[in-house]
Amino acid sequence: MAVRETPANWLPVAGRRGPGTWLRRHAATAVGALGRLARQPFASLLTVLVIAVTLALPAALHLAIRNVQVLSGGWANALDFAVYLVEGTAVADAERIAELVGRRADVESVTLIPAERALAEFKAVSGFGAALDALPENPLPHTLVVRPSAANTEASIALLTEELGSLPEVDLVQADTEWVRRFHAILEILERAVSIGAVLLAAAIVVIIGNTIRLDIQNRRDEIEVTKLIGASNGFVRRPFLYSGAWYGLGGGVGALLLVAYGLHALEEPARRLAGLYDSDYTLLALGPAESAAIVGAGVALGLVGSWLAAARHMRAIEPR
Repeated sequence: MAVRETPANWLPVAGRRGPGTWLRRHAATAVGALGRLARQPFASLLTVLVIAVTLALPAALHLAIRNVQVLSGGWANALDFAVYLVEGTAVADAERIAELVGRRADVESVTLIPAERALAEFKAVSGFGAALDALPENPLPHTLVVRPSAANTEASIALLTEELGSLPEVDLVQADTEWVRRFHAILEILERAVSIGAVLLAAAIVVIIGNTIRLDIQNRRDEIEVTKLIGASNGFVRRPFLYSGAWYGLGGGVGALLLVAYGLHALEEPARRLAGLYDSDYTLLALGPAESAAIVGAGVALGLVGSWLAAARHMRAIEPR
């Protein structure tokens, strides 16, 4: 009895493949690529370590800058400047001036230090209490401690101090913030240097993985020729090498996290002792989940880019003879 054909029998085999088949094949290719790396543990470990160190360098520098920025964030009072009022100004007038200055949009806060309180504090910390008691009158003026708002720039702070210095009740404006500005300028330079270094190191990772994949392709040249001889496309032959590059990048990213974590652990105790000398409870910041994921993701992405470039370049040169 003849078998009656149905529309389902007319469909090619490829047409009946679903997403499950595609996922199973990619999973099998990924596992096979990992198995090949495991069969060469020493060479694979060396490549992963090189990638880990290369990724860990910019990550560690970025983390160091973050810690310094957090520490310098507590130096907000370093941008404060003192406004000394003319001697003989009444307390009521000093309070009025402090209120007017505090209303400015470029001023975050104003603290009035009356002359009597300033003299008492100076006596307490200077050790010249007896000599100061011998003075016929208080030599210290009323002082305003002005904190500029965070939106100020260097130019706007200079304009603020100039405008306050021109008030008739003001005798002197004293600001010593140049070192803070220089420090933040240095941090900005370091941030840009780390960004440039990260780009260069990323290019180095691409070259490292590309060269490793190139050697792997050359070692498997005969296998590739046979695979192409039976009809495999370049994409099919290239797929295991892409997964190899991804595994290298994944291992390098995880290794970079471990290196950074070890470095933080080694510095934790000395940093705690140093903070204790300054009566601080500061602890070193670690990489957050988003930063850790970015490092691992960057490793995988660079591994895919390096392996794809190497495979795409050398795969076309290998054809069955």
